[in-house]
Amino acid sequence: MATLMTNLLLTACIALFLVSAAAAVGDSPFIIAHKKASLTRLKSGAERVSVSIDIYNQGFSTAYDLSLVDYSWPQDAFDVISGNISQSWEKLDAGGILSHSFELEAKKQGMFYGAPAVITFRIPTKAALQEAYSTSILPLDVLAEIPPEKKFEWVSFVYNNNKQGIQRY
Repeated sequence: MATLMTNLLLTACIALFLVSAAAAVGDSPFIIAHKKASLTRLKSGAERVSVSIDIYNQGFSTAYDLSLVDYSWPQDAFDVISGNISQSWEKLDAGGILSHSFELEAKKQGMFYGAPAVITFRIPTKAALQEAYSTSILPLDVLAEIPPEKKFEWVSFVYNNNKQGIQRY
């Protein structure tokens, strides 16, 4: 009987600890950011990079004074065509989403490996600014020499392969 009461009391203490730990962690913002970049080749031969960063608050309280900065695009390799590489917002409510995008034009050829963007925000219960990082992007082959497509060869290949598969009765 004493062992049963001890086990029950121990289980209740562990459950109370887990619930209080979850409540202490769960009442703050939890920022997740996803960074995407895509290349677009223009007819003039120039190449544009479209960058989009989505910021999610997966926590249970509001984040304040958010600031996004993406300094991973060197000025000697890229020109900002539209938008800004930084942005600020007053707040991001729990469960909310913010998006920011900008467009760059490439000046140099080669592989580019971008670093994560940095998001700083304030939590009312803490004096220090908090930091979060976005995902990094996949390597971009900027201004790559793309061989011309041989469309006629593909059409011919598909036609000949389908022609062999057709049986005549």
